Amino acid sequence: MNDLSSVPSPEQNPDRPTERQRKPDWIRVKAPTSKGYGETRQLMRDLKLNTVCEEAACPNIGECWTKKHATVMILGDTCTRACAFCNVKTGMPGRVDSAEPANVAELALKTGLQHIVITSVDRDDLPDGGASQFVKVIQEIRKATPSTTIEILTPDFRNKMRPAIEAIVAAGPDVYNHNLETVPRLYPTIRPGARYYASLRLLEEVKRHDPSIFTKSGIMLGLGEERLEVHQVMDDMRCADIDFLTMGQYLRPTPKHAEVKEFVTPQAFKAYGAIARAKGFLQVASSPLTRSSYHAGDDFAQMRAAREAKLARNAR
Repeated sequence: MNDLSSVPSPEQNPDRPTERQRKPDWIRVKAPTSKGYGETRQLMRDLKLNTVCEEAACPNIGECWTKKHATVMILGDTCTRACAFCNVKTGMPGRVDSAEPANVAELALKTGLQHIVITSVDRDDLPDGGASQFVKVIQEIRKATPSTTIEILTPDFRNKMRPAIEAIVAAGPDVYNHNLETVPRLYPTIRPGARYYASLRLLEEVKRHDPSIFTKSGIMLGLGEERLEVHQVMDDMRCADIDFLTMGQYLRPTPKHAEVKEFVTPQAFKAYGAIARAKGFLQVASSPLTRSSYHAGDDFAQMRAAREAKLARNAR
């Protein structure tokens, strides 16, 4: 499935450093220059908000910010973990900003967002892992713009998972996302601070507390995973009743991060997507540039329609 015949690899070019590995044409994007991009950037600065779009060096930032779609990253810009794929800085985070929930709500109101995505750094230093800040953000958005649907992308709340899930689910997000990121075999090197099955249990807990909340998870391809390992992750997700699967190409942020083992072709992503749909996911996004929150609003609308159609079929 991962046809790399037309893609140069570091092994074939030993004189070229890995960090200068040439990206294939299908994942190259233009530098952001639009007026809308500049306006979104300024609004984030005015509201003192961080975004994962910037911190994680997302390749889609130009397209999304032009449309005033940004994924807000709460609880600061410093993570307590150091995953091998992530560009967010690591260290001891600062104090939680009490004005942040109201500022996120103001962003949603000012931009007229129909769907907003909220994520965060890992905050293992906090007693609740930062769950209460997610709750406050959801509550403030509901007050400011009740029609906006809310998608959250949370960390795993290591050793605090159950009380964190109970509090957040009670606040009523529309979509609960938590990414598995990669296959279990690669966790020790790619996601050493997390545990694969703990992440699956987190998403199961969300469904157990409120089956009406859509659950979502994603993985990166190109880290050295095998095709059958990806299929097994899909099966594990379906066993956890996850509704939405995203798959995208891993891109190395800096030479200090995990290297790209392969550039997976668009055709291979399409094939993976077809297999995932056959396994029963309500929604699947699978392409080299797919990211957790890329086109999240449109995907949410399609996922909601798919559930309604499924319920209608079952009622006959």
